[in-house]
Amino acid sequence: MDSRSVEELSCALHSEKLDFFCLEDKQPACLMCRDSQKHDNHTFRPISEVVPSYKKELSSALKSSRMKLKHSEDVKEKCVETVQHIKSQAERTERQIKQEFKKLHRFLRDEEEATINALREEEEQKNQMMKEKLEEMDRHISDLSHTIQDMEEMMTANDICFLKKFPVPLERDQSSEPDPQMASGSLIHVPHYLGNLPFRVWKKMQDIVQNTPVILDPNTAHPCLILSDDLTRVKQGGNKQLLPDNPERFDLFPCVLGSEGFNSGTHCWDVEVKKSSRWRLGITTASNQRKGSDFFNTDVWSVQYGLVEESGFLVKQKLDRVRVDLDYDRGMVSFSDPVSNTYLHSITTTFNDTVYPFFYSFFPLRILSSDSQ
Repeated sequence: MDSRSVEELSCALHSEKLDFFCLEDKQPACLMCRDSQKHDNHTFRPISEVVPSYKKELSSALKSSRMKLKHSEDVKEKCVETVQHIKSQAERTERQIKQEFKKLHRFLRDEEEATINALREEEEQKNQMMKEKLEEMDRHISDLSHTIQDMEEMMTANDICFLKKFPVPLERDQSSEPDPQMASGSLIHVPHYLGNLPFRVWKKMQDIVQNTPVILDPNTAHPCLILSDDLTRVKQGGNKQLLPDNPERFDLFPCVLGSEGFNSGTHCWDVEVKKSSRWRLGITTASNQRKGSDFFNTDVWSVQYGLVEESGFLVKQKLDRVRVDLDYDRGMVSFSDPVSNTYLHSITTTFNDTVYPFFYSFFPLRILSSDSQ
């Protein structure tokens, strides 16, 4: 044993062996320390007796720290995966944004082209009208010119010749067509093209775009669910997707929530269920637990079809569509069949939290646009 080790095992004050442990000061002590005035009324235990209990305590703390380290490493790994997923989300979303705007740009270009073509057609029509009018004017001017020429010649003729021709030019002048006038409507109808142009294009645009009252939130979807690009359809895929296990995501039930929560007012949405033989839909609270098996135990108001779970109202007949009507302020949610206009079920409660539409299915579901309702 080297001198340093001997010093560590000896009392710094008395150079005696450290055989005891002061429970009050939490320090090793020698025999002389134990009997000194400094440690009056202190409790001592032999070091050999104290060390095992402290090592046991330290071992427990070490185990806990190792578990915390493992958890921190797992969370870090998930954060790294989430960073990659965020990048993938951003790239995919950017592509879809560009595709949607490309459609809108194409529509606007087509509308611009159609409007300009209509303007060119009217320009051609009005030019043709003026061309015909100019030809008419040329004929009229030519006739008048000949008449004037004849009259001028008569004015210089001798009296006999004048009297022989006199009635003819005068009669020709009196029987000629009325003086020509500019035709009405000869100019381009500018307001037809420029009047409320943005509004009229926007109205037309409504024919190619749809408004869906509920949009699905992919960040809540169970990894086995596949959502459409427009986030209005959901179906179950063959394998689980490699997605971040974020707190918002379901990890047991094949569920997905709507992206917008409601805390006031009335709301309505139709769900196409004809391709699904097992489904459940309704509303749930923002705070309801999405991890594990507790989701359906509280704060779920729904109807279901083809499932064996006892909770939730069971629809017995196969339907094509289900309509969900929510009146948050009155605490009421009702379900109906919009195809046959048949009432299914209603629930009255008091909402104390923001509620979200939820969808549970093993087979395709589609949220219909407002135009389809």
